Amino acid sequence: MGNTIFSKIIDREIPAKIIFESDTVLAFQDIKPQAPVHVLIIPKIEIPKVSDLKGKEHAQLLGEMFDAANKIAKDLGISEDGFRLVINCGPNGGQEVYHLHMHLLGGRPMTWPPG
Repeated sequence: MGNTIFSKIIDREIPAKIIFESDTVLAFQDIKPQAPVHVLIIPKIEIPKVSDLKGKEHAQLLGEMFDAANKIAKDLGISEDGFRLVINCGPNGGQEVYHLHMHLLGGRPMTWPPG
């Protein structure tokens, strides 16, 4: 696998507080949380950014990421009050780690527009 921090978490080279894991998806707590609940959901394959997704080839994987988000939100007790899912893309989109990832944020009211 590659050299991103997320790849190293997948390979267990770097510790993380894992919240959910399947054959294709891994979710763990963000080390710099922006909300009481801040979980990162990543695919176990390397896709640098959302704009690198390939339609039907990645459709099932994206569905699994969203299914994981819903399960985690329910398990953490934020599904009824609401939560936010964010995927940043590229430098102007605020992406810092070039391994596709979804932020699950909740546990407080979210404002709009975001930063």
